[in-house]
Amino acid sequence: MEWIKVTIYTTSYGIEAVSGRLMQLGITGLVIEDEAEFNDFLEETKDFWDYVDDDLVEHMKGESRVIAYVSDDISGNELLTGIRGSMAELNELNDNGEFGRLEIEIEGTRTEDWANVWKKYFHPIEIGERLLIKPEWEELTAPTDRIVFNINPGMSFGTGSHETTQLCLEQLEKYVTPGCRMLDLGCGSGILSVASILLGAKEAVAVDIDPNCIDTAYENAAMNDVDKSIYTVISGNVVTDPDVKKIISQHKYEVVAANIVADVIIGLAPTAREYMADGGVFITSGIIDGRQDEVKSALEAEGFTVTAMNRRKDWWSIVCN
Repeated sequence: MEWIKVTIYTTSYGIEAVSGRLMQLGITGLVIEDEAEFNDFLEETKDFWDYVDDDLVEHMKGESRVIAYVSDDISGNELLTGIRGSMAELNELNDNGEFGRLEIEIEGTRTEDWANVWKKYFHPIEIGERLLIKPEWEELTAPTDRIVFNINPGMSFGTGSHETTQLCLEQLEKYVTPGCRMLDLGCGSGILSVASILLGAKEAVAVDIDPNCIDTAYENAAMNDVDKSIYTVISGNVVTDPDVKKIISQHKYEVVAANIVADVIIGLAPTAREYMADGGVFITSGIIDGRQDEVKSALEAEGFTVTAMNRRKDWWSIVCN
């Protein structure tokens, strides 16, 4: 298997936060390069060496790095977009620069090429009983009675290939009913909210902390003849941004979905309850194996009743009302 090296530039202080977010995405094999730790090591062992290579000293100067490796396939490239979104969220908390620049470097790939690198792996995917996710650059080879969702996710998370997205889409098939309203918290490419409209929702609102998601989600909506009169995409923090909350709170939603990570779902639980219609459902995913009971307890503490817990590989989805 081929691997892609991902380097995130941070500070000594930011290493823990960056590493924690990568682990929430299921990436556990990390390499840490910390200038402060390197200098401490040199000081503590100075009696045992006479020379330190200048290139090594220069490499370690100025910043700390968290390095991860993801597989060079569709799953790994989905993770790249997940990493990008997570670092954008962390940067929202970076008012004093304590986490550093949080820039991401992909070895051998320029940032502007990310959106095209993985296209060779992305092909039509049948999901659940009714949906077929089709890259917009491909043609179907045979007729289908499924609902075809054309998508070009660009640099946003959500192709339908990742287990977390599939778990959500399968639940949307069950709970989206004709005429309902849907709220997508952490929309990425817009795949969940646009799919909900294709499944019969009369209206959907999608929100993501990454402003790049606005154009991507609207482009995917237009690709599927979903008009802006029934589809709204906004960027900001759904918990703390009053402008975002004002837009969302214009309606109550029969279906609320959050395909993010465990800690964010826990933090969103009170907000999700606030926006749900009576009898509504909260569909969550992106919960790494080992954290499902913690998320379940947090949801129950907010008054939710868990109705289903589904697992695919290392990921869990929890459905509650």
